Amino acid sequence: MFARIREDIQTVFTKDPAARSLIEVLLCYPGLHALWLHRIAHFFWQKKWLLLGRLISHLSRFFTGIEIHPGATIGRRFFIDHGMGVVIGETTEIGDDVLMYQGVVLGGTSLEKKKRHPTLHNNVVVGAGATILGAIRIGVRALVGAGSVVIHDVPPGATVVGVPGRISKGGTSRKMEILEHGNLPDPIADALRFVLEEQENIEERIAKVESREGILTDIDQYLKKRKQEIIEEFAPISQEFHSGDGI
Repeated sequence: MFARIREDIQTVFTKDPAARSLIEVLLCYPGLHALWLHRIAHFFWQKKWLLLGRLISHLSRFFTGIEIHPGATIGRRFFIDHGMGVVIGETTEIGDDVLMYQGVVLGGTSLEKKKRHPTLHNNVVVGAGATILGAIRIGVRALVGAGSVVIHDVPPGATVVGVPGRISKGGTSRKMEILEHGNLPDPIADALRFVLEEQENIEERIAKVESREGILTDIDQYLKKRKQEIIEEFAPISQEFHSGDGI
């Protein structure tokens, strides 16, 4: 038991650079407190002392702002950073070395008494405010971007972002390890950028054909001039879009 407690404390130091001292970790980390209280609640839940398990879980939510159902199964070196607003449902299964931020919801999508909550495999990172719904699987070393809503399985090593969550090939395990959430890929922005680039290519090809055939008109010249004015006027906004800031 004491070995697990030491491991939990070391996990905080490993995954949160803000942790400075042992006494600070013991007193000021609600994610750690919620995990320890969950283990007690889960013990009684497995012993069929269901009401006592729920009561301990309820007290844990009151003191930490983190709601973990006593029926949830959680692996080793699990860490909830900040923690406020996290909800973990009854049939949730969480593997080892999972990192989770505030506001995450692991919810169910069925009223039947069966497996209805997500399964997170080892080394998964879930960004702040993400929602994962249903009896789906999040693969090993997958990354769920902040604010995403995930309703389908995520393969190992994948990055999922957006509402609803879309899998992108732009994420890497290195980015996951150093938590560069600001560098997550945006598949919607990529698709829009591709459409705009293709539109520009088509316009250039049409302009070449018109020029060669000598069918340019005054209205074409006006539209070309007006387009250039619009491009210059909205250049700052365009730059934000291409960098992902405007999405």
